[in-house]
Amino acid sequence: MVWTAEQWPIGAALIQFPARTRDGVTVEDAGPAEWARVLGEVTACGFEHVDLTDTWLRPGDLTDGQREDLVRTLKDADLRVTAISVIRRSILDPEHGDANVDYALRTVEAAAAIGTGVVSLGLHRPLTAQQRAAEWFWTQPGAVDQQRDKASFDLAVARFSRIGRHAAGLGIQLSLEMYEDTLLGTAEDAVALVQAINMPNVGLNPDIGNLIRQHRPIDDWEQMHLKTLPYANYWHVKNYYRDHDPATGAYFTVPAPAESGLISYRRAIEIALEAGFQGPISVEHYGGDGLSVSARNRDYLRGILRAKLGARR
Repeated sequence: MVWTAEQWPIGAALIQFPARTRDGVTVEDAGPAEWARVLGEVTACGFEHVDLTDTWLRPGDLTDGQREDLVRTLKDADLRVTAISVIRRSILDPEHGDANVDYALRTVEAAAAIGTGVVSLGLHRPLTAQQRAAEWFWTQPGAVDQQRDKASFDLAVARFSRIGRHAAGLGIQLSLEMYEDTLLGTAEDAVALVQAINMPNVGLNPDIGNLIRQHRPIDDWEQMHLKTLPYANYWHVKNYYRDHDPATGAYFTVPAPAESGLISYRRAIEIALEAGFQGPISVEHYGGDGLSVSARNRDYLRGILRAKLGARR
């Protein structure tokens, strides 16, 4: 489908909402009343779409009855689902890889039941204790995969291909989220993995915000987008302020509204459209009132789409 700027699905990520209520109940068990409370806030911020981020609610762990309740709750909130994003459930996790494959398969089935066409998966693992204790988790080192290990690469291809085949049978796209220190940690590695999987319903989620926030040297953001956006079928969008002091070698990054950080999304969207990108978008922001900043990001992106698509007519 070719969308206009106004039709383009731009959903709110739910990374700012916790997985448990204040009473300690999981969001899955809290049920429709809790779901309606959060989704109502999304609607009130002007969103028509939502990314069901599984750090809030795990659709893959819902019963059939709970999924039906979720569909009704989404309808009551007048929200459609851009995607289900699976976070920190790596299929290469040395302890939980097999279980995470099963979870991904269940999430694909949940996506079909809920009526969304995309599941975003990644290879990033749970935050360490040091990351959880930090002001910003990316300032502390996390788990590192053996990026150049052929056995790991072949296993990732085999497991993503298995999930991709299951998804294809249900009409679902898989989108592989870029993340540092994994086989999706550079533009070249991410493209190589998708090319090796070689399935029409498996593409990239070029979330290079995960990469530019690192307190270390990074690749040029524009070059990363030029290499990855031709393979993109979904897109987490966020931005960061970034600074480097050559005298001390210190780096500094904090979240920024999409229009204000290191990445020029005016240029990124231009690259995406030239590459034929037609996937839905999710807007994210860490810290503060992340939902309101995400709404601002949505309006900013829609304005760029309006200008770029209008100029091409």
